[in-house]
Amino acid sequence: MTIRFGILTISDRSSRGERADASGPALADLVRAQNWLVTEQAILPDEESAIRAALTDWVDSRKFDVILTTGGTGFAPRDVTPEATRAVIERDAPGLAEVMRSESMKKTPHAMLSRAVAGIRKRTLIVNLPGSPKGALENLQTILPVLSHAVQLLSDDPASEASH
Repeated sequence: MTIRFGILTISDRSSRGERADASGPALADLVRAQNWLVTEQAILPDEESAIRAALTDWVDSRKFDVILTTGGTGFAPRDVTPEATRAVIERDAPGLAEVMRSESMKKTPHAMLSRAVAGIRKRTLIVNLPGSPKGALENLQTILPVLSHAVQLLSDDPASEASH
């Protein structure tokens, strides 16, 4: 099954060109290694309204099955990605965020500071990932085994019943 991904990097410094985005390209490489498609990538500043607008536009374009965000999930005052995501999702997918935090806790106690969320808008899954390339990749690898099935379920694919 081919899954279409959008990858949205949330970073003030990267959006201003002061620092190269390392997480977005690393995530794209991992997605492509699964033989899935990266349909679009973008970088935005830590601005809740801009993040909300991009997520809404990307979902409404129907070009994506999964949207990954990277960055803006911590405790810093400008970390607003979870708030923006909550504002656009229609249904929570808490198990994904829970398992990412749980697995990350095995590597660093800082994982308990993650405020990342996951949820569904229409037929698109949106998942917040950490901003560091290492953390983003580790978290995505944790949920990779269920993404195909999640997309099948969201698309009402009759084949999704076969894997129960």
